[in-house]
Amino acid sequence: MRVVGLVGGIGSGKSTVAAMLAELGALVIEADAIGHGIYRAGTPGFDAVVRAFGAGVVGEDGEIDRRRLAPIVFGDPARLAELNAIVHPRIRAEIERRIEDARAAGRVRAVAVEAAILIEAGWRDLVDLVWVVVAPRERIVERLASGRGIDRADAEARMRRQMSDEERRAAADLVIENDGGLEDLRGAVARAWKGLVGA
Repeated sequence: MRVVGLVGGIGSGKSTVAAMLAELGALVIEADAIGHGIYRAGTPGFDAVVRAFGAGVVGEDGEIDRRRLAPIVFGDPARLAELNAIVHPRIRAEIERRIEDARAAGRVRAVAVEAAILIEAGWRDLVDLVWVVVAPRERIVERLASGRGIDRADAEARMRRQMSDEERRAAADLVIENDGGLEDLRGAVARAWKGLVGA
């Protein structure tokens, strides 16, 4: 069983690639989805986040409100590091557990760990290969505006906060260029899958 780390910046098409890999038979582990569960009410992660950032980050539903937490951490590298120190080890542990479960079950030929922060978080050792999804900057801005309602200034600001595509490419075993249509991307993913599992 091969384990691929799937990384890419916001709007690159990483989640689309993950969905295509799932269709081809990969087990997809989404780090972001795990992250949301890490600090649900009643978990040690929730308690740690509230201790660090105060009860003001808890929404009316009793859960951590990411819209309240975001302005605290994204404007302050020290606070972001504090949040990451709480969340990242817990996400990593859950990813490791799911990979080991898949290995023990022996039902899939490949696992794709979709994790935008895999490189920055130092999780390279969890995977056999790193695949990086990249897209032209202008296309990303258009995608974020049409799909998520994010304006150009916000999109540019979010991209600046992330690792650059050049840095991601330097860490990649394979780069998937998402610079054409959906069928072009599907073809690139199918070729990558064939190279991964030999089928």
